[in-house]
Order: sequence, then C-alpha cells, then structure tokens
Amino acid sequence: MKKLLLVLIAFFAFSGMATAAVNLNTASKAELETVNGIGPQKAEAILEYRNKNGPFKKVDDLKKVSGFGDKSVAKMRSELTVDLAAKADFRKEVKPAKK
Repeated sequence: MKKLLLVLIAFFAFSGMATAAVNLNTASKAELETVNGIGPQKAEAILEYRNKNGPFKKVDDLKKVSGFGDKSVAKMRSELTVDLAAKADFRKEVKPAKK
C-alpha cells in the first residue's frame, strides 16, 4: 500500500511539472529550450528581443521575434505564458534608499 501511495504522489508531482507553462517574460535560456520547437538559437533570439523591447504582453507577440511565425507559435501556445504578475516586476526601477 505504501508503494502505491508513493507511486501516486510521484506521478502527480511530475505531471504538474510537465504541464507548467514557460513564462516568456522570466524564463532563462535553458527554460525556454525545454519548449518543443525552441532550440538554443531561438531561445537566444527571445532573450535579445525581450531585453531590447521589454516584456511580452501576449504569447502572440512571439511572432515579432525572428524565426517564429503563426504555425510555430500555434504549436507552442499551450507550453507558453506571459504571467501578468511577473510582467509587472519586469524592469522595475530600484529606488535609492533614503538618507
């Protein structure tokens, strides 16, 4: 019975990880590469676009990045997100401490 319980816990733990969407606004190069269809060069292009243009507002904004079109974005859509809470913290200015 204990083995069955452990198997079920492991199954649900790993299934949660497998369905987690990658956030285009916060993902590292390695995290982006976990998405089917994004290799090292495309991951680097996403990071460069994000650094130059700021956060993505929607997954469809990925089409603005060189190498991504309607079909490729449609295939990846379920694996990607642009979490609004994380987007709010992106490029947040740090105010100096009061003297």
